[in-house]
Amino acid sequence: MTSTGTAELVIVANRLPVDRVVEADGSLHWRRSPGGLVSAMEPVMKLHGGAWVGWPGSADDVIEPFEEDGLQLIPISLSASEVEEFYEGFSNGTLWPLYHDVVAKPEFHREWWDSYVTVNRRFAEKAAEVAAPHAMVWVHDYQLQLVPQMLRDLRPDLRIGFFLHIPFPPAELFQQLPWRRQVLEGLLGADIVGFQLPGGAQNFVRLVRQRVGFKTHRDTVYLPDGRLVRAASYPISIDTADFEALARSVTVTERAAAIREALGNPKRVILGVDRLDYTKGIYPRLRAYAELVADGVFDVEDTVFVQVATPSRERVEQYRRLRDEIDRLVGRVNGDLGEIGRPAISYLHSSYPREEMAALYRAADIMMVTPYRDGMNLVAKEYVACRYDNDGALVLSEFAGAAFELSQSWLVNPYDINGMKAALVEAASAEPKELTRRMKAMRKTVIEKDVASWASGFLDDLTTIRPVHRRRVRRAVPAEGRGGTT
Repeated sequence: MTSTGTAELVIVANRLPVDRVVEADGSLHWRRSPGGLVSAMEPVMKLHGGAWVGWPGSADDVIEPFEEDGLQLIPISLSASEVEEFYEGFSNGTLWPLYHDVVAKPEFHREWWDSYVTVNRRFAEKAAEVAAPHAMVWVHDYQLQLVPQMLRDLRPDLRIGFFLHIPFPPAELFQQLPWRRQVLEGLLGADIVGFQLPGGAQNFVRLVRQRVGFKTHRDTVYLPDGRLVRAASYPISIDTADFEALARSVTVTERAAAIREALGNPKRVILGVDRLDYTKGIYPRLRAYAELVADGVFDVEDTVFVQVATPSRERVEQYRRLRDEIDRLVGRVNGDLGEIGRPAISYLHSSYPREEMAALYRAADIMMVTPYRDGMNLVAKEYVACRYDNDGALVLSEFAGAAFELSQSWLVNPYDINGMKAALVEAASAEPKELTRRMKAMRKTVIEKDVASWASGFLDDLTTIRPVHRRRVRRAVPAEGRGGTT
């Protein structure tokens, strides 16, 4: 395929970095999506004349490429059936639960896989079309794992990177996937395959050796055509300075005080902020708090819990069931333990702008982030960034990627409710000096390792990729041989 594109850097992600907004008068405009990835990539894309390839978020929309706030945006159209089969089906009904330790049972449907292949090819073809000769292309996340190899087949001149934002599972789980070999070979189209943690990179290299049969050494895969693929960890982060500036603003400071006043000015506020997802461990977290109130350790007069649960994938049955379970638990806890005007749990099933989230982080004495499994969890880092007074306590699941960097938090096993209760009590009773010691160390980490350093680190490594030296590489014998359908 001959390039006609001019973009020196192409970002390929499931979603565009903007959301379409319909005003009351029916007029349409685009609003930049929240998130550190957009903030980190914006300056480098503008510098390199970059383009962003992604889905605008609604079915059957055919939108021409456009520019928004200096960014060249290339929309990809998905039909209603592709949204159902590629996005809700294979991406979130198969890969999401499989990659998150099978917290929920993944489903394997051939028609979902067929749609996944079709949509990945569409993304790859569009990226190949807009990329300049020898450009860099950075592909993101689990929805697009076939794009690297499809893109390399179309444009072997490109330097291709891939980054997985969610965990990459061990062989014992990944090998359940009927199309395991195709996914691994899809990822091997990249020059660099990035993961949140070293364990994900190690899992990938081990699976390539076992299931594809290529020779590997440490973090490198040796392909038969002489190309090398590097698997490495690049822990993602946030725009720390931006969050701290927001937290210091007068508006957020006043709003944080208003939140505490609305809660009755309790002695302590405990906060949970999550997408409503079964991997986030919301249910056991609320149970741990409720049991402490029932045991008399906490009293709703002085300790309240605020849980923000952002709506998510509400067309998927597992998510609807989870919402019903949480609704019933909150209702039961508040009915049994709450008082007039003082619910034990203030439950907010809604999404909020960044200013409101910063105010909640400032209002909370304790933040509970307790997923069963998470690639990173940026909420934990956002809380730390907003605690510029070096106060506050973070109770964090050891199964969140953030636990490897924020080791000064109170680390818990979300499957162990008694352990969570003990950690919560310890955090609530910690001396100010202890809180300051822990928070200072965590703030140092998120300040030094922000999202800009994450993005530049990945792109700097991708820039150094050397041309392929054609040579044959001895092929290891894969565990499952060359035959089979996977």
